[in-house]
This record gives sequence, structure tokens and C-alpha cells, in this order.
Amino acid sequence: MRRSLTVLAVSVLAVGAFVGTAAATPPGIPSETTARSELATLTVAADGSLDGYSRDKFPHWIDQGNNCNTREVVLKRDGTNVVTGSDCAATSGSWYSPYDGATWTAASDVDIDHVVPLADAWRTGAASWTTAQRQAYANDLSDPQLIAVTDNVNQAKGDASPDTWKPPLTMYWCTYAEMWIAVKHKFDLTVNSAEKSALTDMLGHC
Repeated sequence: MRRSLTVLAVSVLAVGAFVGTAAATPPGIPSETTARSELATLTVAADGSLDGYSRDKFPHWIDQGNNCNTREVVLKRDGTNVVTGSDCAATSGSWYSPYDGATWTAASDVDIDHVVPLADAWRTGAASWTTAQRQAYANDLSDPQLIAVTDNVNQAKGDASPDTWKPPLTMYWCTYAEMWIAVKHKFDLTVNSAEKSALTDMLGHC
């Protein structure tokens, strides 16, 4: 009994630490039920080519008013006690990365991740968009497409889809899948069969 209570106490502390931390929370994250429904409506197709792709075809980070660009807006939104200078650059604050559970106190250690990477968007529908449409996608503050996370974790992800990369923290897989699906649904992007299978599995962690 004593051992069981100890394990329970440690588990509660671990969960409490995670919940009590101000994790980055992009807007528009759907419920599991909504995510499953949206996933079922996505077109399943093989990924297209990356021919012609360039990050420059997705202009970012653009001005969002008040001397702030998109990156700076997300840093302020996703951080805790963020203080900015007159140029909107963060001078202090802390950022908890829900992908890996790390907390950072320097904005330079934080990347703004495109949940569905620009290259993935290109090969699943965005290649046919206008530059204006791609700019809106790359700077989308209304959907769960941008999130502040540990820079090297974001770099390790690259342009991978969920069948080849998932957040290191398994407890975040559900939320990550919900965000990914919401973005693909909003922008009418396709999924390949391995990606859809991985997303279905990740929703099983909800």
C-alpha cells in the first residue's frame, strides 16, 4: 500500500507540474471528437513534388501592427511574463515548450514552429496557391498553426509529417494531432495514408 501511494503521489506531482506550467496554447485547437470528424473528411493522396518549393514563397514573418511581426506576437502569446522593448522584441520572460517539456528564459532559444510545415503544405496543396495565400498560411494567428517551442526540437522536426516525427512528450501527441488535423482541414490540404494512420493512433492518446 505504501509503495502504491508513493507511486500515486509522484504521478500526481508530475501531472501537476505539467498542468501548472503555462504551456503554449495556440487558438482553435479542436476537441478529439471534432478532430476525428475532420480527419475523416480529409482527402487521402500521395504527397506531391517539392519541385519549385522555397520558404521565400511563404513570406514571413510579416508586420502585425504595433511594431510587431508574427514571431514576436506568438512569443508574447505563448510566453509567461513576457516583457518587450519599443521594437516589440522580447527582453525577458519564459517559454515552456510542450513538445519536449523544456522551459527557456531567452527568446533566442525558442522557435516558432509551423505545426504543418511549409514544405508539407507545398506538397499537399499549397504549390497551387497564390503568394498571398501562402503568406496568410505562414503567418496564421487564428488557427493552431504557430506555436513557440524549443529551437532544436523544431529543427529536428524539419518538414516531417506525424508518420515520421512526433513531439518527444507522448502526453502531447493528442493535442499535436488535433492541431495538425485542424490546419489541414482549414486549408484543404491532403494527407497521405501513413500520415492519416499516425494521426489516428495519436488521437488514441487523448
